[in-house]
Amino acid sequence: MPRDLRVKVNNRQHTVSAEPETPLIYVLTNELQLRGPRFGCGLAQCGSCSVLVDGVERRSCVTPVSAVEGKSVTTLEGLPDWYAAQRKLARAPALHPLQQAMLDEQALQCGYCYNGMIVKAAELLAQNPAPSDEQIRSAMNGHLCRCGTYPRIISAIKRAARAMKEGGA
Repeated sequence: MPRDLRVKVNNRQHTVSAEPETPLIYVLTNELQLRGPRFGCGLAQCGSCSVLVDGVERRSCVTPVSAVEGKSVTTLEGLPDWYAAQRKLARAPALHPLQQAMLDEQALQCGYCYNGMIVKAAELLAQNPAPSDEQIRSAMNGHLCRCGTYPRIISAIKRAARAMKEGGA
């Protein structure tokens, strides 16, 4: 039976009517009209549905909406604000440095993986601002790219890390 649930997504409180076990991806895309998280496999295997829950990557296709009550969910759309809050910036940049780096490195092609890749990389760089190639590969393991642009994705993550170190937004 549906019930009203309060969820905080991208720093905004929302009340949604849903079954408590409804996958978070459905609430984000159908109720809140967010297009960052993508439905991929539905089994938490591809990473395209990734979001940050209190700063930790979670697969929204297998996370019940009731599991995020009282927590902060950040989607691809909210990453610039999340970054600004982390850095205590007066205002958020138009794009998170990772989003800009992915564009600069031309790492994204079909659009299937970009949400999960960027969300996971944002979590990585929040924990480790200067990861090695091996640390990047390890962190990104489990995120599938159908186009095989993994070398460009790694380059983009390194570019974003440099930009963030230099204070670039």
